Amino acid sequence: MNIARARPEDAPDMASVHAQAFDKPWDENDFEDLLDGEGIFGVLARGEGPAGVVICRTVAGEAEILTVGVAGWARRTGVGRSLMHAAIDLAREAGAQLMFLEVDVANPAAITLYERLGFQRAGLRKAYYDRGVDGLADALVMRLDLTPTAL
Repeated sequence: MNIARARPEDAPDMASVHAQAFDKPWDENDFEDLLDGEGIFGVLARGEGPAGVVICRTVAGEAEILTVGVAGWARRTGVGRSLMHAAIDLAREAGAQLMFLEVDVANPAAITLYERLGFQRAGLRKAYYDRGVDGLADALVMRLDLTPTAL
């Protein structure tokens, strides 16, 4: 598995992974635009093909995971954990002291992964995700202290 910082030309692979992970995926243009933005970075995992993606934003000493997704064929292989470790390292390099993310309360596998990485539950966003015909879903807000004394 190859994990590397994403570039705008990786947008097709990132969109491919996102389409496998989400009902309302982002397209190539979304990824290109994001990666051109101030304080934005991405990480892309490749194996037999595009395996996973994470996009983060850093500002004022904080990092936010905007999206993280793993291709169906690569789930439960450690890709998500590797992506998150890379994103955490890049956030630290960018000077972030805290990292935040939202995760669907109905996604116990992701919640468990984030907790194992040291994220703590910090709040709840009611009706945060639009599931279309399935209605709205709550998001758990999670927080990770990136300072050296916290680890």
